[in-house]
Amino acid sequence: MRTLGTTALLAALVAVVVATVHIGGDLGHPGALLYWYAAAWVLFAAAAWAVRRVTVRIAVPLILAGGLALCAAGLSAPPRTSDDFYRYAWDGRVQAAGISPYLYPPDAPQLARLRDPWLFPASTGCQGWDLHPGAGVCTHINRPSVHTIYPPVAEAWFLLVHSVSPASARDKTWQLSAAALALATTGGLLLHQRRAGGDPRRVALWAWCPAVSLAAVNDAHVDTLGVLLTVAALSTASGARRGALLGAAIVTKLLPVLALPGALSGVLAPGPPIRDRLRQAARVLLAAVAVVALAYLPYVFASGAAVLGYLPGYLQEEGYEQGDVHRFALLRLVLPDTWAGPTAAVLIALSALYVLWRGDPHRPWHAALLVTGTALLLISPAYYWYALLVVALVGMGGRCEWLAVTAAGTALYIGDALHWHTVQALAYGLAAVVVCAAAVIRARNRVHEPDIAENT
Repeated sequence: MRTLGTTALLAALVAVVVATVHIGGDLGHPGALLYWYAAAWVLFAAAAWAVRRVTVRIAVPLILAGGLALCAAGLSAPPRTSDDFYRYAWDGRVQAAGISPYLYPPDAPQLARLRDPWLFPASTGCQGWDLHPGAGVCTHINRPSVHTIYPPVAEAWFLLVHSVSPASARDKTWQLSAAALALATTGGLLLHQRRAGGDPRRVALWAWCPAVSLAAVNDAHVDTLGVLLTVAALSTASGARRGALLGAAIVTKLLPVLALPGALSGVLAPGPPIRDRLRQAARVLLAAVAVVALAYLPYVFASGAAVLGYLPGYLQEEGYEQGDVHRFALLRLVLPDTWAGPTAAVLIALSALYVLWRGDPHRPWHAALLVTGTALLLISPAYYWYALLVVALVGMGGRCEWLAVTAAGTALYIGDALHWHTVQALAYGLAAVVVCAAAVIRARNRVHEPDIAENT
């Protein structure tokens, strides 16, 4: 009965995801999206709770089957709420032509010969949520007048996917490659649980999460590659291998740098063997830096300082592209705007120092989750696929309260499209309450555990 109940909830979740990508609207018509997303999250929570009572022998194939079905659901329609993958396709095409993707923006006349009707449609009036005017062009590529923002490993991935893509595949190839990454992450998490002696049923928190089927698969975000590399990094005990994998994750999407303190958990803890811990930390850091440098090197030769692309401009922005969303939403409730950024930086640094001092080196994923989740709560990003890393870290070690951060980003992304001006502080505020309440409960349980053991 437990298995049947879990299967029924999972089937309902798959059906809702299919309906979401087919009839739930898109970013140009977001009216119903929030309700479909909410239904998917409710069913996900129920299914993830129910699978905890299913035996491991049955739960593992059920998790795999559910993850595959949800990927298929995401694949069943074109991307609905993001046009980022058009930039991936363009960067892959530019590199295949022997040109550095960092040299020119998409609307540059030097690249005119590479344009095709799929990415640069004609006679559309440039009307549509995924159409953007550039210098004399209309294109599906967002921000067509700025250079690419993606780091070298992501660019290498774009070139690889472009190289294996049939000319007629278009968006489907990018979705399929994203689904392969999502499923590989599911497999990596199951392997991690087996090696660490953990509960493999936790992997449902990744495999069945609506953010995976919608943001990672349907919208084909490259963040999933960074997530996979981060999971691989934190699952290995080898310092050099961990550093190399984490360095590759960082130069896929910069967000995995927040997992670096977790990879060095407990290195500053007092007591022996401090020398061994420092030596291990040095191996991690040196390997990470070496991979980052080697990844950038060929692009530096080809592009010079342009290799930074649009990244400096993005980091200098006061807010996000949407007019109603600003960074540091929770801090702005209690601090002047000019104080919010520095305060967030200090708090993130303090969380990193905490895990370096008190983190468990045998469970670095907990420390990585603390720093990453804290950073996202403080920064309050509008793009919920940033929190895919949080979902994977939850799949590694449990602590499902942090999924509230991903849910908050989802609510904000759709709510902002509906011009709900108060949704950012409300969503992330509720997420912060959930995380803090869980931390208090967990701390109280640890206090009572010795008394329970003594009484027993």
